Amino acid sequence: MSPDIVIRAPAKVNIGLRVLPERGDGFHNIESIFQTVDVCDELVVSPLAERKRCKVECDDAVLPADNTLTATYTAFCQLTGCDTGVRVRVRKRIPAGGGLGGGSSDAAAFLRALARLNGVVLTDCLADAVAAQVGSDVFFFLHCGTDGTGAALVSGRGEVVRPIVPRDDVHFVLVFPGVHSSTKEAYRLVDEDIRAGTVVSCPDFSAYEAMYRSPVSDWTFANSFTASLKRKYPAIAQALADIQKSGAVWSDMTGSGAVVFGVYEAAEASKKAFAELTGTWKSCFLA
Repeated sequence: MSPDIVIRAPAKVNIGLRVLPERGDGFHNIESIFQTVDVCDELVVSPLAERKRCKVECDDAVLPADNTLTATYTAFCQLTGCDTGVRVRVRKRIPAGGGLGGGSSDAAAFLRALARLNGVVLTDCLADAVAAQVGSDVFFFLHCGTDGTGAALVSGRGEVVRPIVPRDDVHFVLVFPGVHSSTKEAYRLVDEDIRAGTVVSCPDFSAYEAMYRSPVSDWTFANSFTASLKRKYPAIAQALADIQKSGAVWSDMTGSGAVVFGVYEAAEASKKAFAELTGTWKSCFLA
């Protein structure tokens, strides 16, 4: 039997996230830069003697019976004909439902482990076919780098991923304000704003990469979800205000919320902000 495979699954933040009007199929196109940060889940994947079974264990959270890991296993087996049973133990550090892509990153990491366990070459075609069955953010974690880390321009409903060189001269502090807003609710609120004529001003997508390379103080990125979620959940607005007071050069919410984050140009500034924010917010991360 193969030994255990231990693999890390990083979180991501959205640097700018424009949501376009709903498509005819019920999905929305987006425009964003996704960048991984070093807040990670860890997966330990082991073979089981019993075939056609995926046993998921998580010490730090209660996962529903149908989750991104079981969906990944089902899709992989259907597409490859493999039926090796597996046990996957998840050590969660990425807050669930925070817009950090934890479930999608776990799925991408698990798929890499499944391919290794079964001696299957994980081609782009196979990766995309699995991601299409599991979730839109999975595409990014499969294509942003061989180890699931990096940055990319992301468009379509999340399946169009163009990797770019990530910046290594910025630092992040993330705050989870304890608010859980479903992706469905967040899109509904944005759709209501769009129908009411309230549209968040975002840079043209063609300018995203150049802006990303510019000084952080020049960024005009925006997240289409932020305004509506701030109105409904004051804790999000307060967390953002506290991050701004801590000296962040730029700040916003990631994904459809509710984690907010600040960008700092110096490591010492981010450490100082982290120390301040942990006095107010229980769930903070320095990345």
